Amino acid sequence: MREIDASKITDAVKEMCIEANHYLTEDMKKALNNAAEEERSPLGKQVLCHLQDNLKIAAEDMIPICQDTGMAVMFVEIGQDVHVNGSLKDAINEGVRLGYTEGYLRKSVVRDPLDRVNTGDNTPAVIHYDIVQGDGLKLTLAPKGFGSENMSRVFMLKPADGEEGVKEAILTAVKDAGPNACPPMVVGVGIGGTFEKCALLAKKALTRSADSHSDIKWVADMESELLDKINKTGIGPGGLGGSTTALAVNIETYPTHIAGLPVAVNICCHVNRHSVREL
Repeated sequence: MREIDASKITDAVKEMCIEANHYLTEDMKKALNNAAEEERSPLGKQVLCHLQDNLKIAAEDMIPICQDTGMAVMFVEIGQDVHVNGSLKDAINEGVRLGYTEGYLRKSVVRDPLDRVNTGDNTPAVIHYDIVQGDGLKLTLAPKGFGSENMSRVFMLKPADGEEGVKEAILTAVKDAGPNACPPMVVGVGIGGTFEKCALLAKKALTRSADSHSDIKWVADMESELLDKINKTGIGPGGLGGSTTALAVNIETYPTHIAGLPVAVNICCHVNRHSVREL
């Protein structure tokens, strides 16, 4: 049994919060660079260049990429042969508290959906746990801004709606989001499972590399087809028109019930922030 001290987790989460909010991951940098080179609209190209300038300033001057530094979403893969000395949940939340306080990041979490009193430290995080084999601990942080989060959708389709119904649902979500999701966007999709499972799949899909594709052929084909169709909507960078509305479409699937076809679309803005640590 491998033991990990809770303080190490707190330190890692603190660093991840600051890192994710100041530095774009390499896959997203590459996606934006490619988009700027290929964008056909002069205004769209200008917007993409401004976004790249913003990213450069953020990294060099340690200024958050976006004023909405998001709600901390954490995916935890913990080996069944790992024992954490202390509370894993408390360690993660303490790391978020320190990261957002010491990193001078905006505190955007309220303690109750209706009384709207700010918690003052961006806690609690939303934490998803997955127990896996081995003695490793992998943390994936995805600070989620709510401009794009508010544009996300769940569709409880009928099995008879089939593949075309799934595609139409995804396109509907993107078109309805329009400029509100701060395009160019990354579109995370979950297909299958249950009401809550497809939403979790869609969220996790956003943590995949922007240049990756599903190992399942029909899913990979759908990712490519939908990316092309989304980019033909003309929404464009900043919603000002152009040929780059999305940088990637990432789809995850799961077995489902004979009577259902759940589809979730979790949209993220052009920064699609995430950070990974393995302890």
